[in-house]
Amino acid sequence: MAFGNDSVVTEFILLGLTNRPDLQLPLLFLFLIMYMICLLGNLGMVTLIRLNLHLHTPMYFFLFNLSFIDICYSSVFTPKMLIKFTSKKNMISYAECMTQLYFYCFFVISECYVLTAMAYDRYVAICNPLLYNIAMSPKVCSSLTIGCYLVAFASAFAHTGAMLRVTFCDINTINHYFCDILPLLQLSCTSIYVNELVVYIVAGSAITVPSVTIFVSYGFIISSILRISSKEGRAKAFSTCSSHIMAVALFFGSGAFMYLKPSSAGSMDQGKISSVFYTNVVPMMNPLIYSLRNKDVKLALRKTLGRNKV
Repeated sequence: MAFGNDSVVTEFILLGLTNRPDLQLPLLFLFLIMYMICLLGNLGMVTLIRLNLHLHTPMYFFLFNLSFIDICYSSVFTPKMLIKFTSKKNMISYAECMTQLYFYCFFVISECYVLTAMAYDRYVAICNPLLYNIAMSPKVCSSLTIGCYLVAFASAFAHTGAMLRVTFCDINTINHYFCDILPLLQLSCTSIYVNELVVYIVAGSAITVPSVTIFVSYGFIISSILRISSKEGRAKAFSTCSSHIMAVALFFGSGAFMYLKPSSAGSMDQGKISSVFYTNVVPMMNPLIYSLRNKDVKLALRKTLGRNKV
């Protein structure tokens, strides 16, 4: 059976993180625990923001979207990844692989731009607090979020459309734990020049544009913080930014390592380890970073739990 691109290959085998039998069970429990923490943490964040009116602010609006993205994002590939730890061969059909690729690209690029919108929100809050209500009105926040999703939609469509024109002839073993772009391109028996061009343009812009925007925003933020006379005020302002900076550095750094380097079989194993950070660690850490150290979220949690007891 062949698909629209006359591909001989109708299904792929996902190699997973490692083929060592002694590591399969420990990795299964490790990533299952990480996945459960990710789901519970992000679902909890979404629920708290939805139920508590004092969290209906621009910052938490973006956090709501970030948590929603992380739930969907991690669910695109983690269940398939967990199956690999319990079976000798983890098969995925061509159609499923292309679908997974599309939604992976959509959610990962959405996260890039939502993190950028959050940096802009912090910039306005710290550098132009008097204009905050106007600059971050509900209409502006909605427009920014819709823009994030539209860019992600177009970028994912470009990646998947370029992949659909590739022909896979004989080899169907993907050296990865999900259908990622570079491992798939290594299996092609036709020219991948267009695909590589799309990767450098789309993936490059999805990393470079948000990174530069975030870097410039935090340049102005740090400059404003240093002008605060009170030590307590500076410490409080820095603490509200440090978590976001850490998450951004981990997410964009691992993504850049994976995509903005030459594709080779030798580097793919390193790429898999890098992928773990932005596909598993970051979605799990986001609710911890943005909630456990946040007094507003703790207050909302106490109110919600108290309401349920009544």
